[in-house]
Parts: sequence; C-alpha cells; structure tokens
Amino acid sequence: MDFLKMTAPCGLDCFNCHFFLAHEDENEMKKVEALAERFNFEADKMLCKGCRSHDGKIPLQMHIYGEKHFCAAYECIKKKGLDFCYECDDFPCDNLHPYADQAENLPHNYKVFNLCLINKMGLEKWANEKSKDVRNDYYNKPWSLSER
Repeated sequence: MDFLKMTAPCGLDCFNCHFFLAHEDENEMKKVEALAERFNFEADKMLCKGCRSHDGKIPLQMHIYGEKHFCAAYECIKKKGLDFCYECDDFPCDNLHPYADQAENLPHNYKVFNLCLINKMGLEKWANEKSKDVRNDYYNKPWSLSER
C-alpha cells in the first residue's frame, strides 16, 4: 500500500475509510450502500480513492457541495509543495480547525492528532501500527479524561 498516496495531507487515513475499502470489501460496500440509502445518494458516488488520487476533489463532496467545492488544506499543501500539514511553518492553522458540526459522522476532528503521530512515528509505522486504533477510538470509545 502506498501510504503517502492514501493518507490525506491533513492526516486523514484514507486507507482505513469505508468509502475506499468498499472498492474491494463486500462488508464495507454494505456500509456504503446503507449510508447511500439513508442520505438518498447513489453508492458509487460515495466511493473514493483518497484525496490525492482525486486532486483534492472528493467525488461525494463534489456531488453534495458542487463543482466549485475544494479542500483548503489540500490546496494549501499543494501550493507549498509539502506532503503533510505538519511540515508547514504555520502548523497548526485554521485549515485544520476542528468543528463539532457533524463530528459524529466526519473524521476531521482527529486529523491533527494523526499528523502529530505521523511526525513522531513516521508514516509507515503510524499507518501499520496506530492509525486503525485512532479511527476506532474516535468513532467507538466514550470520551473520558481518565486513563483507558
């Protein structure tokens, strides 16, 4: 797996996302189909190959928000010639600002944590050893200030 290609500049782990995994995993496709039915979309418009493969223009986002929609973090990194936001002198910036709106559905609130881990552990080690746990914890573990 090309983890650089399949990790968004903002730190999202595209290779763990059901919109990517559904290309080859029947169980993940069932999840996508259920979401498509819930939101009255076509399942094939929800499939993704990672933002780098789509030059920052994710098919589902383009379908929802229109052809002029773009990802500010992706465009910024592309302009600066960097691979990840953590490499930038302005990191962290408002392009990575977490928002509560749709936090239960969208993974954007854990991207800065992922970027810090990528910087600390290296891309391959993070991708192989930590990324799936971070995603799982984000969506499934209750929030707590105590140790796990």
